[in-house]
Amino acid sequence: MKIGLFFGSFNPIHTGHLIIASYMASHTDLDKVWLVVSPHNPLKKASDLINTYDRLEMAKLATENSDCIDVSDIELKLPRPSYTIDTLTHLQEKFPNHQFALIMGSDNLNSLQKWKNYEILLRDYQIYVYPRPGFENAALSAHPSVTITSTPLIEISSTFIRKSIAQKKNVQYFLPDAVLEFIESKNLYR
Repeated sequence: MKIGLFFGSFNPIHTGHLIIASYMASHTDLDKVWLVVSPHNPLKKASDLINTYDRLEMAKLATENSDCIDVSDIELKLPRPSYTIDTLTHLQEKFPNHQFALIMGSDNLNSLQKWKNYEILLRDYQIYVYPRPGFENAALSAHPSVTITSTPLIEISSTFIRKSIAQKKNVQYFLPDAVLEFIESKNLYR
């Protein structure tokens, strides 16, 4: 089985994430997409993150009715900071019959050379890239391991949603209903 790994803080998970995951599972040669909830991206500030297990629960709520998207907590069980290459090595050992690929935005492809062992990622894994505004011509886009997809351009961000919630604005259609109910029940992002 070919699994696309879509890493993220999912703080919170939103419709844009789900559209990307669904597109990758339905319009590429991937059999499934796993949303890998990351405790903390070493290239980002940790201060904006809510509890990891709340983010994991929201991802599970968002995908509970999906046949092609699953949620993985693998990075919560690994040493921190979590690096993609270490997670992939662990998953390859745990699931030797699966073939893993990476899913990332063109912004991440532009910064891939800052990642730990990025050369091994390019050598050993296929990378499916979805467009991000302002990052159309990524330096590595012509690499043989990189597949640039025609995923719909989604300009919704978790930052926008967090700010909107803090300002008491309606975010109903930006999030799955179950995720919005969870956020409201725990008074998150206020």
